[in-house]
Amino acid sequence: MTYSRRQFFGDAALAAAGYTGLAAAAGSASADCARTFPIPTTASPTLQARIAAPGNPNWKRLPASAEEWHAIVSEAAAGSEKNVAAWSAKYGISIREGTLGGVRVFWLAPKSLSPRNRQRIILNFHGGAYVYAPGRSGLEDAILVARAGFRVVCPDYRMAPDHPYPAAIDDAEAVWRALAASSAPKHLAVCGTSTGGGMTLALVHRLKAKKLPLPGALWAGTPWSDLTKTGDSYWTNECADKALVGYDGILGAAATLYAAGHDMRDPELSPVYGEFGGFPPTHLTCGTRDLFLSNTVRVQRKLLDAGVPVELTVIEALSHADYVGLPESAESHQVYGDVAKFFDRHLAV
Repeated sequence: MTYSRRQFFGDAALAAAGYTGLAAAAGSASADCARTFPIPTTASPTLQARIAAPGNPNWKRLPASAEEWHAIVSEAAAGSEKNVAAWSAKYGISIREGTLGGVRVFWLAPKSLSPRNRQRIILNFHGGAYVYAPGRSGLEDAILVARAGFRVVCPDYRMAPDHPYPAAIDDAEAVWRALAASSAPKHLAVCGTSTGGGMTLALVHRLKAKKLPLPGALWAGTPWSDLTKTGDSYWTNECADKALVGYDGILGAAATLYAAGHDMRDPELSPVYGEFGGFPPTHLTCGTRDLFLSNTVRVQRKLLDAGVPVELTVIEALSHADYVGLPESAESHQVYGDVAKFFDRHLAV
């Protein structure tokens, strides 16, 4: 069986497939994981169903060539594109293609915008370990940000194996420059989940270094802020995280592939190692079972030490980015509701 991004992020359909009343059951282990965990009654029924279902069985897969990477990315993209089509129709989100700064982008918008959000635009970077989610398959998170009441622009940034570092961050900068040239930065936020969260932080490091205007607010959802295997939760949450499962497989391989020989502790690759003074107000999100929990709280500490206004939400029993894959769960509504309130407080009207 090949890797599926729907398994990577979870699947809202699990709740409708009969996974109910599982609070007393033992959690199932992912492939090559001997550890099992009870299903917490403190999670929503939808999240309990996700925890009870099998985890990503291919987390230890190591693609041996660019062709193998392209094959698994294409298969994963097909499932995500189905989600994008279904969710955009369900939530009334329009999607149109364009270019910004020479980069292909997608513009998303809800059917109506509140007066407070009419000038606000959210720049969203998709996740996928710098290899997954090309084209429309990268719009799941962006749809849910738009569902929260915002116009969103999501770049189809270049990725490995064809375009390793610094291609993705170069595209991020190009899109930001174009966006900030046409809209006041105080009306703009930058956000993303997983790799997208890491790119959000890395972009601000680059903008600061080049003395370019900064956005009015940031949201980094479970950011991949350290591409190296550093941080306690890379060990403590191994196998507890049903999405990523562990580092020593396809995740670590993707880090090596994108870094392409560069120092992974460069803040443009692992932003937690940068200086955070002068960052915009930042909201962080993670889960107690997330492999990236340490990545997230380490960023929070850096922001606090730098005197930056920062909020952290840690969701009970949530694996990596499952708030994206379970859009109708109570946890997902909480995450995007918190983000919307944060943006409303910090972006100019």
